[in-house]
Amino acid sequence: MPHRPILVFDVNETLLDLDHLCPLFHDIFGDGSVMREWFAQLILYSQTLTISGLRSDFGALAVAVLRMTGDIRGVAISEAEGCALRHAIGSMPAHPDAAWALDHLAQQGFRLVTLTNSPPARGPSALERAGLAPYVEASFSVQPTNRFKPAPETYQQVADALAMSPRDLCLVACHAWDTIGMQAMGGLGALVTHGVNAPLVLPGVPHPDVVAPDLRTLAQAIVQRWGGR
Repeated sequence: MPHRPILVFDVNETLLDLDHLCPLFHDIFGDGSVMREWFAQLILYSQTLTISGLRSDFGALAVAVLRMTGDIRGVAISEAEGCALRHAIGSMPAHPDAAWALDHLAQQGFRLVTLTNSPPARGPSALERAGLAPYVEASFSVQPTNRFKPAPETYQQVADALAMSPRDLCLVACHAWDTIGMQAMGGLGALVTHGVNAPLVLPGVPHPDVVAPDLRTLAQAIVQRWGGR
């Protein structure tokens, strides 16, 4: 029987549907597809701050990048629109197959936790609001490390909290930069593409151990790869 890793799920876009934000971007810019531009810049600048040794809250950064996107496009972003973005991020629904996938993996004996760039919520978390919290044994935020993923410290804190090595963890994400981060530490990676992402194929860069188009298929592939009950 192959070694069965602990599954560390990313939250935003991986378990929760990022397209929930598109109507807000349509209202602001007249084009919902601007959401993807904003999100790519959000990840770029989160990693820029980490590399530069600067600190910020992911929610505050999300609003700042929204304002930057507005400046680029000649659209003034109001305080209310910034608040609306924060609210929308905190209320993203789960992907339709997320609960099934998590339940299936738990039933097959996998331990499930989450790791997100988002700070801990003061009230119900986005995972709780989406009804997915009961499926995971622990939820981690990168905030204590003062780094954003894929900084090694973000994954190491999860390994330390679980008293495991990164080699015992599999990062499950919709973003190849996230799976690469865990795999670079000797861990494993599982990529769900959701029709918007793909693996990075480059010599010397680890390829995800499992790739699937949706969470249901990914869960089945994980069980096939590492075994279930």
